[in-house]
Amino acid sequence: MDLRVAAYGVITDDDDRVLLARWVEGRRVAWTMPGGGLESGEDPELAVRRELREETGFEIETTELLGIHSRVIPASRRIHQDRSPVPLHTLRIVYRARITGGELRFERNGSTDMAGWFTLDEVRELQRVKLVDIALKMANIL
Repeated sequence: MDLRVAAYGVITDDDDRVLLARWVEGRRVAWTMPGGGLESGEDPELAVRRELREETGFEIETTELLGIHSRVIPASRRIHQDRSPVPLHTLRIVYRARITGGELRFERNGSTDMAGWFTLDEVRELQRVKLVDIALKMANIL
């Protein structure tokens, strides 16, 4: 079984909109929480700061650890089944965070291609991964 540990940030603005990133690496294009996988030996808080900067252009600081979500993906459901024909155990560390600088911009040549702010009504209408609902529930937003 493979293991992937990732860190994500739940960020809202003064208008109660949520910051999301559009994931383009999967079987379908879908909106997700900004964040991603830890590099070898990387601290999760540093990883979420790096990933948010890469995917959205924003500098952030974490303000609260919201929780950890664990999921096992069967080998048959993995995106790159040909590369790794074994199940994947994902551990997703979710933080609440706030923006400290930067400007919204889109990632180039990454797993996401754009980012944006969405009201909860808009989020409900988006094609999104399950992590969005999981993280927003951890943050008591949904």
